[in-house]
Amino acid sequence: MKKIILISILSILLTLTNNCSGYKPIFASKNMNFKISEHITEGDKIIGNKIYSKLYRASSSKTDDKNIQDLTIYIESEKEKMATAKDTTGKTLEYKMTLNINIKITKNTDNKVVLDKIYNSSLRYKIQEQYSDTIKLENKSVQDIIDQIYQNILIDLSNNI
Repeated sequence: MKKIILISILSILLTLTNNCSGYKPIFASKNMNFKISEHITEGDKIIGNKIYSKLYRASSSKTDDKNIQDLTIYIESEKEKMATAKDTTGKTLEYKMTLNINIKITKNTDNKVVLDKIYNSSLRYKIQEQYSDTIKLENKSVQDIIDQIYQNILIDLSNNI
């Protein structure tokens, strides 16, 4: 009886794990054949360089395939920090962090515009008791917004290439 139960549990587990064998990540860059040959960042250079480095890692810059599209990327970024909630004494309780990213991607072969779009995203965060905790929360909010915008850029780029 125990052998039958053990064999049936093992066969169910084997079936379930075999169903996951065709898994492919959504943001895989293997199907996107592009190479970034030049980039220009304006505005907040730190945010622009973070987006560029994420796009560069997604590019096929390490292969020498002839079907790879050579791209130039222009990134203009702006960061706004605005107080959204204050108490009765005027002390800020909550901030809203907004990133505005204008990205223009062109092909180097024929100067055709592949993507020209403005991405806006924002997050709110509360002031912490320790100033260092507030700074950490602000940096995490900026990174989360950058990741969200990067994913949207990758989706739009994959639709246009």
